[in-house]
Amino acid sequence: MNEAPRQDEDILAPLIFFYGIGSARPRVTFVQPQELADQERFLLVHDKDMTPHLREYHASEIDLDVAARARIGNYLVRASVLHRRNDGMPVEFGAIGIHLDILPEEAQQLVLEGLVPFGAILERYQVPHSSHPRGYFRISVDQRLADLLGATSGQILFGRCNELRHGSGRVLADVVEVLPRMH
Repeated sequence: MNEAPRQDEDILAPLIFFYGIGSARPRVTFVQPQELADQERFLLVHDKDMTPHLREYHASEIDLDVAARARIGNYLVRASVLHRRNDGMPVEFGAIGIHLDILPEEAQQLVLEGLVPFGAILERYQVPHSSHPRGYFRISVDQRLADLLGATSGQILFGRCNELRHGSGRVLADVVEVLPRMH
C-alpha cells in the first residue's frame, strides 16, 4: 500500500522541484485516461512528442518561456510555459528534468539557452527517442500556476507525467505537463 504514493511522488519530481521540496503545491489526483475530457484526452493520451503535437493542434509555431531552472552536473531541471507564436496564448505548463549528456553538443547548448522548446530541439537534431506516458492527473491550480497559464486559482486542469527515452534506452527526460483550458 505504501508503494503508490512514492511512485506518484517520483513521477511528479519535476513539478515538486518547481514548487520546492517540502513546500505546499497544488493537489494532484491521478486519473485513468478515459476520465479526461475529449480535448484533454486527445492532447495528452498518445506517445508522440508534445511540442509537435501542440504545434499541429494549434496550427501555430510554439515558443518557450522559462519560469525557473536549475542545473546539477549534466541534469537540467526547468519549469516553463509553451505559448502559441501567433497570439501568445499559453498552451502548456511543463516541468522537465533533462539528461544533457545524452544530447549532441549543439542540442545541449540550445537546451541551456532556454529559447527553443525541448521537443523542437529533439526534432531539429533528429535525436532518436520515444515517449512513454506514465500517468494522467487532474490538478487544482494555485495562484502561481494560474498566473503562468492564464487560469484562475482553484481551477481544475489536466496533465500527464511522461518519460522520454533515448534510442539507447536511457532516460532522456522526465516531464510533467499541464494543459490550460482552451477557449
